[in-house]
Amino acid sequence: MSYQVLARKWRPHRFEDVVGQEHVLRALANALDSDRLHHAYLFTGTRGTGKTTLARILAKCLNCEQGVSSTPCGECDTCRSVDEGRFVDLIEVDAASRAKVDETRDLMDNVQYAPSVGRFKVYLIDEVHMFSGHSFNALLKTLEEPPPHVKFLLATTEPKRIPITILSRCIQFNLKHLAPAQIESQLTKILDAETLSYEPAACRLIAQSAEGSLRDGLSLLDQAIAYGNGSLAEAPVREMLGTLDAGALLEILEQLAQADAAGLMRCAARLAEHQHDYAAALAEISNCLYRIAVIQVAGSDPESGVDSERLQALAQEMSPEDVQLYYQIALQGRRDLAMTPDPQVGFEMTLVRMLAFRPAVAVASDGTAGGGQTRAVSQATTSAAAPAAAVGAQASAALAKPAGADNTASAPTDDAVAEPRPATVAGTLQPDDWGQAIDAMQLSGLVRQLASHCVLKQHSGQKLELIMPPEHEPLLASVQQERLQQALRDYLDPDLKLVITVEKTERESPADVRLREADERQREAVRAVEQDPLVQSMMETFNAEIDPQSIQPE
Repeated sequence: MSYQVLARKWRPHRFEDVVGQEHVLRALANALDSDRLHHAYLFTGTRGTGKTTLARILAKCLNCEQGVSSTPCGECDTCRSVDEGRFVDLIEVDAASRAKVDETRDLMDNVQYAPSVGRFKVYLIDEVHMFSGHSFNALLKTLEEPPPHVKFLLATTEPKRIPITILSRCIQFNLKHLAPAQIESQLTKILDAETLSYEPAACRLIAQSAEGSLRDGLSLLDQAIAYGNGSLAEAPVREMLGTLDAGALLEILEQLAQADAAGLMRCAARLAEHQHDYAAALAEISNCLYRIAVIQVAGSDPESGVDSERLQALAQEMSPEDVQLYYQIALQGRRDLAMTPDPQVGFEMTLVRMLAFRPAVAVASDGTAGGGQTRAVSQATTSAAAPAAAVGAQASAALAKPAGADNTASAPTDDAVAEPRPATVAGTLQPDDWGQAIDAMQLSGLVRQLASHCVLKQHSGQKLELIMPPEHEPLLASVQQERLQQALRDYLDPDLKLVITVEKTERESPADVRLREADERQREAVRAVEQDPLVQSMMETFNAEIDPQSIQPE
């Protein structure tokens, strides 16, 4: 007897055998058992999630000789015929190969005839989104007034391409991606039933590579069994899939945690010797960072494995901020690989970027960590990491400045940057301190808009007076005033009273200052572009003009 692939051999024949999709199974079972059946069902979802499988089980439920129910007997002639693909009243149509309107009309012309042997004539139309506009019109006419003996089961991977007139006449079920744990559980169940030896780590690798598709997972399992000559071991499966050894990835993360740039480059060089798929490497690094983040939040590894202890140690060594930053850079780096001239260079640049933009340590002015006024200090521990740490210190210093401050990064000295000016002034606020006070209070929304368009007139004792220019008076709502007064009380004095007067003033509000500084930066950027020799040459050669609106200051 010829070999039958696992995806076909283990295709579910009952709702109980379906992996996942409980939200769909429950709705279908209730409809069948209560005889509340619709004439058209649409199953949507990505490949390998069970769309046509569920449709075939539903066809069996509708035509089982024991009666309509969610538990067909599986033994009668009808059930066996459906399982073997020879039931005459189950008409399966591949819309990709029968998209012509004439073929669809011929198909719909036969709808009026009663089923030959079954209770219902069931039309299973796969990839229905491939129908042409005229074919959809022919189908719509039948869906509007379907005969009682006909059921339509539609399946598609692209529901957005189906006309709304069709969608509105169907009950739609969206099948979800399967979790790796669900796929892994089904793979181990099949391997046990097939009496094949396997390592759990190998099953886990296949489940992750399946990307939510059980059918893809079974196809990879078939391939892995052949590759391993009847058994599944982690090393051969990794070699087949082209995935990296977990130890190599964890070593990269450990070098990152120690800010060891030289060690990081050595790890990257070892990967280059084996010519690995760098996109897959970044994907696995992202997965390790995800596991570390979950350990930090929940205290346990979402995936069991021999590498869990090392991930637990990394979760203690890395800060949550570092983990989140590395994760985002890994995702961006994976997208950028397609544009880099050399994937190895793109991969290494991603690792360097992780180190370069690592947040600097915050220490108090007296040299102890935390509290008080802060300054940025590099975490780099080796001379090789100095350039990267300098970039990180500059980035941290720029981000640490309050809104409206000058964000140009000054050159670092000894991997350290200049101490920023305190955000607030203790005691009585002076008019020039108002913008910093707004930032220190962390105001947002309409309250910040109100405060930013005011000018501090006077702060004496328990009274603080603001001036609101008449053109911004619509911001002066009582609820915003109360919220601003409460913020000032929390910040300065619990008994402080806020007074806002509407009158003209020559002084700039914090909003005016930010607008003026933005205009100055824009003018400076335009001036720099206009004075650029290359730009001037292009303007003379091509008679070109500069569009100032297209220039954005850094």
